[in-house]
Amino acid sequence: MNIPDNLKYSTDHEWLRVEGNTGYVGITEFASHELGDIVFVEVELFTDAETIEANESFGSIEAVKTVSDLLMPVSGSVVEFNEALEDSPETINSDPYGEGWIAKITIDNTEELDNLMDAAAYTEFING
Repeated sequence: MNIPDNLKYSTDHEWLRVEGNTGYVGITEFASHELGDIVFVEVELFTDAETIEANESFGSIEAVKTVSDLLMPVSGSVVEFNEALEDSPETINSDPYGEGWIAKITIDNTEELDNLMDAAAYTEFING
């Protein structure tokens, strides 16, 4: 299973790539495997830069067998949705850490990054 070292991970199986005060959010390969074939992704864009608290829902992801909430790994605002997923949501299954990113966010509190796991801790978490 691919678990890149350059990302942070939540216990809800979202990943976060940090670039300054901006982040890219997606779901892990483990989560995409557990969900199965992804057929639809919906993200709420907040045009007034409304802050979503860490662990609050910012959208949903639908697979053939279930629908699951997408949860913010840290507090921030969703500023962009990966529009390529509208036509090809299955990209999340084939490239979850690259072209399958879901949302671009602004990070309100970088101290919250300390609450996320690194690759080694996430590996231990899923192997429990």
